[in-house]
Amino acid sequence: MSGRRGFLAGSAALGLFAALPPVHAQTAACKDSKDRSWIPDDAFLAELPRIMQAFAVPGVGIAVVEDGAVAWIRGIGMANAQTQTPIAARTVFEDASLSKPVFAYLVMQLVEQGRMALDVPVLQYRCPDYLGDHPWLARITVRDVLRHTTGLPDWRRSPATEKLVPAFEPGTRVTYSGEAFVWLQLVVEEITGQSLDAAMQAHLFGPAGMRDSSYTWNADLAARSVHGHPAHDRAEGDAPLQVLREQWELAQKVALHWGKPLSAWRYEDAQRALPEVLALAPPGLVSWPGDILANAAASLRTTVSDYARFLCLMMDGRQRASWELSDAARRAMLTPQISLPGRWTEKGLGWNMEQTRDGPMFYHSGSNSGIFKNFALGDAQRRRGIVVLTNGGSGAFVHQRVVRAATGYDLLSYDL
Repeated sequence: MSGRRGFLAGSAALGLFAALPPVHAQTAACKDSKDRSWIPDDAFLAELPRIMQAFAVPGVGIAVVEDGAVAWIRGIGMANAQTQTPIAARTVFEDASLSKPVFAYLVMQLVEQGRMALDVPVLQYRCPDYLGDHPWLARITVRDVLRHTTGLPDWRRSPATEKLVPAFEPGTRVTYSGEAFVWLQLVVEEITGQSLDAAMQAHLFGPAGMRDSSYTWNADLAARSVHGHPAHDRAEGDAPLQVLREQWELAQKVALHWGKPLSAWRYEDAQRALPEVLALAPPGLVSWPGDILANAAASLRTTVSDYARFLCLMMDGRQRASWELSDAARRAMLTPQISLPGRWTEKGLGWNMEQTRDGPMFYHSGSNSGIFKNFALGDAQRRRGIVVLTNGGSGAFVHQRVVRAATGYDLLSYDL
């Protein structure tokens, strides 16, 4: 079974798990939005499987932060509709662009350690061979990358042949760019002497107890990761393209041959591996080293509980461990970094900001390959947050309803 038909056939098998003791949600209607719990109420949770079925989204993971701590976790449905594999407590989701705020936290740690600076041009740290020849490149700073004002494209259409150059003057307008985050990732590799995943494990995932988080791939992650499901019907037996999973599986063969795990690969390793991977890959799946390298902009995998642990780090009033960001650095991530007329949403450092009737909220959406749609939202002042991870191409229609039902906010921020 595949696509919508496979999901509908298995809809009766929808399951629930709660990794924490059950929490009785407060009824939303009797609470002001400033005070209400963000834990979805029982009536909405009973309705959610029907909503998922309507949008052909087999699996959803939800976690809620209350009073600065992970308070509630729930998984609903299937990690893979074709195999009828249910979502479990340690099911790993593909976070897509929710990768960016997590990487930004590491960058801010390095800034606080004095190993890099927000207003230094990225070119002074690293000049990748795929950069073009343009005077604006020398003006792109670390801050520009984290607030999306580099002028660089999101992704080049033909990275094997197309040089990376800005289309707009840095610092003058918001132009969302995954490419800029990968360039900054190479800076982090240079500064730390580690791969992206090794640096994340050492500086953030290990200390924060995010034991199921990784920017890379291995056999364990492969077994526990959700599969993506498209928003539209597909021919019977035609499995949806998984893109990152398929790229990683090819790279994994080379990694095993070398005896060097993908988690340890830096850009130079991906460059060296590219000819071997291209020899194994179907046309169009792999084109440049970035396709088989951990990706700061898009390749993070976590459980919903791990991502909720990360949201906790952004809350006010924490008793901070020595490895955590200072309050000043954390607040900088949640402070608008550029004033542009006419914008209804603001850019912090790694996070987006939206003003609501109850004050500022930080958020990020994510979309990979048209089959993984995710959303995270936080209120630092009131020390609460919610993350919704899905494995369906119409998952944005689902996470929008989850967030609205849980928080009472009808945000403008959704990327459908």
